[in-house]
Amino acid sequence: MSQPKVLFVLTSHNKMGDTGKPTGWYLPELAHPYKVLAPHTEIVVASPNGGEAPLDPSSIDKSDPISAEFLEKSQPVWKETQKLSSFAGRANEFVAIFYVGGHGPMFDLATDPTSLKLIQEFASSSKIISAVCHGPAALVNAKLADGSYLIAKSPVTGFSNAEEDTVGLTSAMPFPLETSLDKSSGGMYEKAAEPWGAKVVVAKDGKLITGQNPASATGVGEAIYKQIFGKDVSKSEL
Repeated sequence: MSQPKVLFVLTSHNKMGDTGKPTGWYLPELAHPYKVLAPHTEIVVASPNGGEAPLDPSSIDKSDPISAEFLEKSQPVWKETQKLSSFAGRANEFVAIFYVGGHGPMFDLATDPTSLKLIQEFASSSKIISAVCHGPAALVNAKLADGSYLIAKSPVTGFSNAEEDTVGLTSAMPFPLETSLDKSSGGMYEKAAEPWGAKVVVAKDGKLITGQNPASATGVGEAIYKQIFGKDVSKSEL
């Protein structure tokens, strides 16, 4: 029996605004959900440009064993991504789409027309739409077929303004993610009691799953698993 398919989406953007610093996708936000889901689902990885998706070098933390193992053994996952446009009209092949964070999505996936169309297709097919940290940037401008915002009147989370201030990158961002998520959702943005605390928000009967920050990455993977399979993932498998 074939495994259900999940489409992971990585950024193709590698420059942090006009700071001269590199950016891209954030290692633990791919590595941790991948570890949760890979044994049970067929993961397909895409990016706007296809090919190698830029890994943010600042996200490499070899003291995190899951990320370190992924970095060592799973390089084809992000070095051989498929072009996002090749998935247009194919939402029915998948059970879920998942947007990995890192600052890169703020610059490309937030406004990428192919991504926005794909999200609409997944929503129209009642598929799971999920994202973590800055990944929810892809959801800010996403609209349903009727023209309303995907996240309108739905609880949602993503990297907070306080967290962005802490890392000193607020001025480098094209927009404040928390503020924009709050606006598109109609004031429904949620966050952990303290910055950097894990926060996963499950809404729309499990069809919208978002995580606030890197600490939330495993929880997002677990929430996607639960929505697909109707049960919690076994802790012995993590």
